[in-house]
Amino acid sequence: MNTSEAISASAVSGLAERRLDWRHKAVPASANGTTHADFLAAKHTLADLQTPLLTLDAGALRANADRLAHWCAEHGVLLAPHGKTTMSPQLWTEQLNRGAWGITLANFAQLRVAREFGVRNLQLANSLTDPHAIQWVASQPADTTILSWIDSPGTVDVINRTLAGSDAVLDVLVELGAHGGRTGARSVEAAVEIARAISASPNLRLVGVSGYEGSLAHTADDAGLAAVRGYLARIGLLHEQLLAEGLYGTDSVFLTAGGSAYFDDVVTVLSPYIRADPEDGPNVDLMIRSGAYIIHDDGFYRGISPFSREGNQPFTAGMHGWARVVSQTEPGLAILDAGKRDLPFDEGLPEPQFIGPVLGEAMQPLLGAQITSVNDQHSFMSYDANTTTVNPGDVVRLGLSHPCTAFDKWTVIPVLADSASAESAGDQTVVDLIHTFF
Repeated sequence: MNTSEAISASAVSGLAERRLDWRHKAVPASANGTTHADFLAAKHTLADLQTPLLTLDAGALRANADRLAHWCAEHGVLLAPHGKTTMSPQLWTEQLNRGAWGITLANFAQLRVAREFGVRNLQLANSLTDPHAIQWVASQPADTTILSWIDSPGTVDVINRTLAGSDAVLDVLVELGAHGGRTGARSVEAAVEIARAISASPNLRLVGVSGYEGSLAHTADDAGLAAVRGYLARIGLLHEQLLAEGLYGTDSVFLTAGGSAYFDDVVTVLSPYIRADPEDGPNVDLMIRSGAYIIHDDGFYRGISPFSREGNQPFTAGMHGWARVVSQTEPGLAILDAGKRDLPFDEGLPEPQFIGPVLGEAMQPLLGAQITSVNDQHSFMSYDANTTTVNPGDVVRLGLSHPCTAFDKWTVIPVLADSASAESAGDQTVVDLIHTFF
């Protein structure tokens, strides 16, 4: 790997030589044994694939990636997208090539994937408490940055015991949480005590403050936004106290928060703390960690994304499900061949959008239909039998909610040139195959 690369281009391009076979359920049987590169060279289209299926839209992915990259540049903030959304080094590359600082991940296994593909700047949005993980992080080369979080004096103790006698120093951020939230110290006062313990540790260096506002609200109403903004204000207060006590162990500090739902509020509340004047204390960068934005959806994020709420150039849904009617034995009910093992359902059930007799050909809007429940391998679709005709073998395109629980169900995901134009079919050529590593 070139030491100047944010991710290893050769490792990512090497995915084109991976052989496709029965282990990849998105790959048609006719392509068994071909390589990724050979599959694309054959100019396959949606019509060559089978259901159930998850596809991505090339244009939407590009537009979404460009949109947030430009927004971050305009607001002077860093982006370390949460890579656990896709676990795809190909999509991480798209984000890094647009200026992302690095990639955020959630656990040790995901860190190992990122390092295998040569990602140099990493953030673990979690605490290191597994001795194997602590030792592994401590063993990484000097040109690799791995930031992790600490929300307890006990975590400081675990790291101190694990690295006792070692000259390794891990860069960490103290995490502020809130009552009813997930991880994180439950008060500013508790977080300051943790920061003091970090400062006193020979194996730790405090480089910032972290938090996650998304666990405190699930709506963009007044109550939800007030909870988020109040919490973010406390992150700023914590940062001020750490500065006042001189607890940071570096002259370059990170403040990081922000998923894909409230990143605008993060910037509004915390950007006043950005500082680049070395004579006035440490450099302070604000870093958001939005991950779902590059895919977006037709569900939860469609409703709560800041760009949707502002009504100004919103993100575009970049993923769709495709399912076939396998049973239609009573009026108004169709059973589809996609279920929990294929499509996300935790943030809302799939949304029927279009129907047609042939996969890859023009489809008609499917009005008034809805998925009422999902089994492991099936979905129940209700529809008005007086206005809509549904036959076995028909194909339904589905809008989906929550990319994080869509990607983990697929090892290979076809990317179509244009999957948004279902009514006219559009250009349904498979232009890429996205490999995931969950």
